[in-house]
Amino acid sequence: MAFFAATLGVIILSGFINLTAANKDTCDIYAVVGQSLTLPFVYEELANSHVLRWTHNSTIILYRQQGRVSIGKPEDISASGSLLLKNLQFSSAGAYQAKLLDPNGTLAKAWTGRLCMMDKVSKPQLTYMCDYKSSAVNLMCHAKPQGWMFSWTINEKTLTSETRPTLSISLAQLKGEMSFTCSVANKVSKEKSDTVRPTCKGTPPPTTICFKSKAVVAVLAGAVGLILFLLIIIIVLCRCHVRNKTKMRRMDEGEMRMLALSKRVPDSISPQYETMHLTEDSPTPRHNSSPGACYENVSQPEAQTENRSAQLSTEAAGKPSPVPKPRTKSPQTPNV
Repeated sequence: MAFFAATLGVIILSGFINLTAANKDTCDIYAVVGQSLTLPFVYEELANSHVLRWTHNSTIILYRQQGRVSIGKPEDISASGSLLLKNLQFSSAGAYQAKLLDPNGTLAKAWTGRLCMMDKVSKPQLTYMCDYKSSAVNLMCHAKPQGWMFSWTINEKTLTSETRPTLSISLAQLKGEMSFTCSVANKVSKEKSDTVRPTCKGTPPPTTICFKSKAVVAVLAGAVGLILFLLIIIIVLCRCHVRNKTKMRRMDEGEMRMLALSKRVPDSISPQYETMHLTEDSPTPRHNSSPGACYENVSQPEAQTENRSAQLSTEAAGKPSPVPKPRTKSPQTPNV
């Protein structure tokens, strides 16, 4: 039982604390920074014999007794006891309390209120964008949305159902010249934008370039054919170049070989080789009637031929073989 009573007491205390905090955060009066404000306290039978005291967050900011102001300024008090606040700042926010006492010290009237400070709203900027993909026009009201309320007006008629900073209207509804405005407001001020008349007529500008499938295939086929044609031309030119280069190299090698042979042939032929063959214009040798002379004439050319063959074989071992000259027939000598 004691535990239940303790739990119930904690719940009640928590509820009281939360209610106090909620009342503390609740604003009774809103004001704009820089403006002046008169707190709503009125006592018509206020006299100099009354004692008036104003506090801000439990701090006395004005005290008047016997018609004399000891704390604060006399001009800040009205004839009915209201307090005038000038050049308000964010530090001016908080709880204000007024107490009025009779000359005998009894409470005649009391007032308590919480003041909240806010910035003045600035003039919003209204822009629009034509969305042809969704067939709509999107309007945007540019303003600081913190604690502000938005409203829209179309042709001087307020839309009560639209409270967002954006508005979308279909192009089918956009007929003629329609005017749009947006407004922003808070607890202390309100501003309205300039009038905007959207123009979303005509076809939209092309955003992307589209090709048909047949055109794409034709372009690709043409590109492939052109590449193959170029490759064939390059291969043919390369083969012709290689063939011409090989032909020129062979011609150069033949010319070098002929030049080398032309230099070596005169040196390789000796006088003995030339005397071995008699030309048709050479004189007929004289024949001796004796068999010994005939044997000498025959054996001498054979000996020279053997020596010449040995010499040619020796030279051929170190040098390339020369092209032989055509051998002329020598006149036959009659056998005696």
